[in-house]
Amino acid sequence: MFAAYAARIDRDQPLNGLELGERPEPEERSGWSTVTVKAASLNHHDLWSLRGVGLGDESLPMILGCDAAGIDEDGNEVVIHSVIGQSGHGVGPREPRSILTERYQGTFAEKVAVPTWNLLPKPQELSFEEAACLPTAWLTAYRMLFTNAGVRPGDSVLVQGAGGGVATAAIVLGAAAGLRVLATSRDEAKRKRAVDLGAEGAYEPGERLPRRVDAVIETVGAATWSHSVKSLKPGGTLVISGATSGPSPKSAELNRIFFLELKVVGSTMGSKEELEDLLSFCAARGVRPVIDSVLPLDRAREGFEKMAGGELFGKVVLTV
Repeated sequence: MFAAYAARIDRDQPLNGLELGERPEPEERSGWSTVTVKAASLNHHDLWSLRGVGLGDESLPMILGCDAAGIDEDGNEVVIHSVIGQSGHGVGPREPRSILTERYQGTFAEKVAVPTWNLLPKPQELSFEEAACLPTAWLTAYRMLFTNAGVRPGDSVLVQGAGGGVATAAIVLGAAAGLRVLATSRDEAKRKRAVDLGAEGAYEPGERLPRRVDAVIETVGAATWSHSVKSLKPGGTLVISGATSGPSPKSAELNRIFFLELKVVGSTMGSKEELEDLLSFCAARGVRPVIDSVLPLDRAREGFEKMAGGELFGKVVLTV
């Protein structure tokens, strides 16, 4: 079957390790199902895999891709929850949780095998391309907002780095849920797009905001950390799920954190139940993932290049 896969690890030039070509089809395995992939979406996780983060040489070649929607062996339209081993279903009882492509072949292929427990029905209201965007970036944003930030309709939220997958999802989901969303971006066009998607205002990184916020959604890391902490109301919550600009800010702002009794919460992906809720929310409220571009699988390299260059707004989707 045709697939996009990591053939080698290159920490400095990750795309040098990306290959497109034939790979073996999934083998039958007890408790697992094979899904015929209709659409899959890119995440920064795929680039990090090519750099060797969470993926070693001993696991190569590894088909990339965490997110997908497709058709299972019984003809059902399904969405894949990409956290494997979360409950022990389909894996060993002592196996720690992982994300597809850290241990098992991924979704950038004509077919993918996952534990049957990891399959959820695809809502008819969502296309395969839309549904394929949800299991990683959009699920991460959903958990950050509604589980870890604990915000309620009417609360204010700052989303750093508009344009990235998680940040874009947080803007759309937050606005749909009645939050007052502010956003930042270095790019003027991305700031305008953030407002079009529901943000009340969009600002330069580090720019003084019109008011302090109840929560901050942080995925940028070092470059925006100080601004994120300073933007919070006393008792506010900073939720972080990534650090694309680096993990070591110049100032940790510890004095401000303890004096204002701020909360800093780490967040990674989400549960199957949260993904089920996210799918239902999107179907019921008419919320749709923001898609930057749709490419056939054999043009996957173009999608990777676009993501690596930071030239996108929303998700890149690959169709099979």
